[in-house]
Amino acid sequence: MYHGWIEGTGFEERDPRFARLLTGHGRVERLWTGARWCEGPAWFAAGRYLVWSDIPNDRMLRWDETDGSVSVFRAPAMNSNGNTVDRQGRLVTCEHRGRRVTRTELDGRVTVLADRHDGRRLNSPNDAVVKSDGSIWFTDPSYGILSDYEGDRGDSEIGACHVYRIDGRSGALSVVADDFVKPNGLAFSPDEGKLYIADTGGSHDADGPRHIRVFDVAGDRLTGGAVFAECEAGLFDGFRCDTAGRIWTSAGDGVHCYTPEGELIGKILIPELVANVCFGGPKLNRLLICGTTSLYSCFLTAQGVSPV
Repeated sequence: MYHGWIEGTGFEERDPRFARLLTGHGRVERLWTGARWCEGPAWFAAGRYLVWSDIPNDRMLRWDETDGSVSVFRAPAMNSNGNTVDRQGRLVTCEHRGRRVTRTELDGRVTVLADRHDGRRLNSPNDAVVKSDGSIWFTDPSYGILSDYEGDRGDSEIGACHVYRIDGRSGALSVVADDFVKPNGLAFSPDEGKLYIADTGGSHDADGPRHIRVFDVAGDRLTGGAVFAECEAGLFDGFRCDTAGRIWTSAGDGVHCYTPEGELIGKILIPELVANVCFGGPKLNRLLICGTTSLYSCFLTAQGVSPV
């Protein structure tokens, strides 16, 4: 267990509204360390535990809030990246090495939800979210096939990086956005009227995008796509919305908090790159943060959106 004040952590207030989201006496806690690249946190409320990916080590880890223990949830794990929980409490996982999106059933069986589009293999699904109608929306950049570090080196059969939707009833796979360089993290607004999607094209192109875009959602279609926010420290990756519609997003220096209007009001500073976050705890007021090698947390007065 690693509790208390951690060197290099803290809070950067850009607007008085951010201070009201902090508990006052709260601090950033390091809950565990020992990974190579932490990603894809998913909170299981019924068991009060978090599952997340350690991509290069090809394993998924499990942190138990009741006693602070960390154990291996699954290994090997097909170089899993993003994870989320569907409305039935099942784990949905994006697998780099499998080049697929899977669901872990309640009895432990693994079901393949998507691995091809128009007969061609996906690149390396990265992050996923589940909408209230049961549909699963996910991004498919090429990170897992660029080298053998986070997957298996390979060619893109699709030849581009898209955002997809899996229909909740038929299981049909469709492209919902095809104008991204490297689509990455994504999250719905609390009313599901908007979908935010990060583009991390700047990871391999100095002039590439480093922003989050926002789309209007109409059933199974997206419109709009304006830039919501530009990252001022590294790249945005994974992020989540709270119940007020604020975006809590990973970045190169920690977690950045944006209003629904795109104003940066504050940061939670972390001493390593942050890849993703999610809300957990019985009241969904604990932000769980995947740093490069470590799992961190911070209690807030804000609450995450319940998946049910």
